[in-house]
Amino acid sequence: MTEFEYNECVNNHADGLFRFIVKNLRHEEDARDIVQTSFEKLWRNRDQVETAKSKAYLFTVGYNQMIDHIRKNKRVQLKEEFEEQTGIQYQQHSGLKKTLMEALNRLNETQKSLVMLKDYEGYSYEEIGQIMNLNESQVKVYLHRARLTLKNYLVSADNVL
Repeated sequence: MTEFEYNECVNNHADGLFRFIVKNLRHEEDARDIVQTSFEKLWRNRDQVETAKSKAYLFTVGYNQMIDHIRKNKRVQLKEEFEEQTGIQYQQHSGLKKTLMEALNRLNETQKSLVMLKDYEGYSYEEIGQIMNLNESQVKVYLHRARLTLKNYLVSADNVL
């Protein structure tokens, strides 16, 4: 990968990677750090990464960095304090948004990432498989299970939308 191709990759994929990370972490500064680290690793390994596969490489590195960050925060156990102090409230649809976020938070890390990559970012099953190191069948099965979990939560008597 040349310097020009690297710069094109930054221009084309930085926003998408940031959106994916910030939607999962809900903390912009941490998301920026992870995106920066991902591009740094891409730069260091640019000789081994094909230009056509740079997006998958970048999202794979970003996903792994995000998972490491989440695990680190769980060990520190600041998660509850963080959720109390942050969170953007929209007055118009705060109840709906809150219910949707609660539903997403019921999913495990893998399921949540799959839903975000497929339904929010619009990636194909093949691209998601490359990013998360799963085969296409696993992506479909895990995504189906995640959607069932979301459906069951969202249509329960307490949360009917």
